Amino acid sequence: MIIPCEEIVSCLDEQLYAQIVELKKQNVTPNLVTILLGQEPEQLSFVSIKQNKAEKIGADFEFQNLSSAPSFDDFLTVLATKVNNPSTTGIIIQHPLPENYDIQKMYSIIPASKEIEGHLSNSTFQFPLSLAVLSCIKYIFSEVKTPEDAIVDFQKDTPFFQSVLKKKNIVIVGKGPTGGKPIAKAFHDLGVLYTVVDSHTQNPHEIFQFADIIITATGQKIIFSDQIKQGVVLLNVGLRKENGVLKGDFDENEIKEKASWYNITPHGIGPLDVSYLYKNLLESARFSLRK
Repeated sequence: MIIPCEEIVSCLDEQLYAQIVELKKQNVTPNLVTILLGQEPEQLSFVSIKQNKAEKIGADFEFQNLSSAPSFDDFLTVLATKVNNPSTTGIIIQHPLPENYDIQKMYSIIPASKEIEGHLSNSTFQFPLSLAVLSCIKYIFSEVKTPEDAIVDFQKDTPFFQSVLKKKNIVIVGKGPTGGKPIAKAFHDLGVLYTVVDSHTQNPHEIFQFADIIITATGQKIIFSDQIKQGVVLLNVGLRKENGVLKGDFDENEIKEKASWYNITPHGIGPLDVSYLYKNLLESARFSLRK
């Protein structure tokens, strides 16, 4: 069955809109600052999606586009200016970034309350993509399958995830810094066991055939129908193009008779990821009220 990601997104967005209305009554407007290096069309498209979401739910959005990559020190100066602006409640930096950039140092100058993607070791936020994946899992294993019940509060929902996943064989395919790695961290933080498959894994199909849940984040067709067992849950966050058409890490028509649940690509986990980014932004905005 197809996970109704779009319905979950709509429900979450309605909640975010209502919460922003209340925050504005307290003179707090969530403001997301997004920094992008270069003019790569795909990255500009990702930024546009975030901007459209901000307009939809009533948040402010500021886009800092540097046409070319400056020196790392100059970049840190730009970043510090944005970080120290009181109107900035959350800040994200679009990846990929130049190889000579010190990523750890870059994120270290962002206060934990404003680093809403959860890159910092002391962050109070989970990576939005991880929350999107967990939202799908919550929908699948909840007794009452409604979009509202699928929305994740990480701390509150930890016992639920520990209970429903403790006997599941979970496989995460890929370990990139904006895909498999943060998803694995979320399962680690939950105390849930998982297996990571990457390009160095020998005979990955032997791992896939025993998996109860497979989460893919490679941007390649990596899952084939003859490699998975009947009833597996397939969650894809990877993106690839085939004949100009966006697809995920498996062909939905090939696996739909075997998978008990799966998400479609596009219009699946990606939009959920963006909504959870703004859920984190609202929590960051509330931090200013607690100061």
